Amino acid sequence: MSHTSLPTHRRRPLRALAAVTVAGAMLALAACGGGTDGAEGQSAGASGDSTFEPVTIEHAFGETTIEEKPERVATWGWASNDAAIALGVVPVAMPAQSYGGDEEGVLPWNREAIEKAGAEMPTILSETEEPPYEELIAADPDVILATYSGITEEQYDKLAAIAPTVAYPDEAWSTPWRDVITTAGEALGKTDEAEQVLADIDQSVADAAEAHPEFAGKTIAAVREANAFYVYTGADPRVEFLEDLGFEVAPSVEELDTGESTFFFTLSYEETDKLTSDVLVSYSDNQQQADTFAKADSTRVMEQARTGAIAPIVGTELTAAVSPPTALSLTWGLDEFTSVLSEAADATDAS
Repeated sequence: MSHTSLPTHRRRPLRALAAVTVAGAMLALAACGGGTDGAEGQSAGASGDSTFEPVTIEHAFGETTIEEKPERVATWGWASNDAAIALGVVPVAMPAQSYGGDEEGVLPWNREAIEKAGAEMPTILSETEEPPYEELIAADPDVILATYSGITEEQYDKLAAIAPTVAYPDEAWSTPWRDVITTAGEALGKTDEAEQVLADIDQSVADAAEAHPEFAGKTIAAVREANAFYVYTGADPRVEFLEDLGFEVAPSVEELDTGESTFFFTLSYEETDKLTSDVLVSYSDNQQQADTFAKADSTRVMEQARTGAIAPIVGTELTAAVSPPTALSLTWGLDEFTSVLSEAADATDAS
């Protein structure tokens, strides 16, 4: 799975002494590096901007106060860099994304937006389980956005010792995609711009929903087969997006939920027939995986397979674009995504 849910605790911790020690030991690297060459000064706004008022943002590990308008923004996890770019702020550093990204780990909608802005490509951070602290220090950020991520409290403390860090509001990998955008707007002093970005996206989604009345009221379940049968819960942003289009989460999703994770659970192959819904969305990296899923006995026993109501989302780029959607990816893959959903919804009506 691309997103790993980790347990969190909602409390305000003292700054971890160990984190300060780690960061202090690496200060020589920051001093010698003098910041990163890539994306120097690309982040919009000046630290002395009199229009920026200090803001305090609450999150799972307490709260973060940003005193001055950020000039150098770094991101970690998923979607925060998309939100920043959509707000006109190209990060100085953002994580590599091997899933859906190109050979440099850059997602297509990111590259398109950055090139359109005429900006240099940010430093691409190593795709590691734990944030690459040395690389982040070298990037010299004055804020780190990790609003949709899986960082632990210990990792948060280390990041916060580098720069003010905004973590997820409650549970790892479960921040609603809209909140990623509004939080970025709050942190960057661009709340009005964030509202406009959301208004534009909402209009695009509303237009798509209006163009596809066949979605309205139909129940849906979203799954992925990757050495196990994963079902996404209603807390997952990609499911919330399906609801935005007019679908309703199938009651069977909640009934079968094992509670093993915030945003997904594993369903036994012997119980897949219990996952009933009008439409089933399946995510596959390539056509071979999609074909294997369609032919599997565990799939063929499902009601949706018998009615032809499976919507196969195929390819890492399209899957990444809606898993979950971001400020940039949602409209990038919307037409293709709704076209596939429409075929499955029509099959339900015809059965």
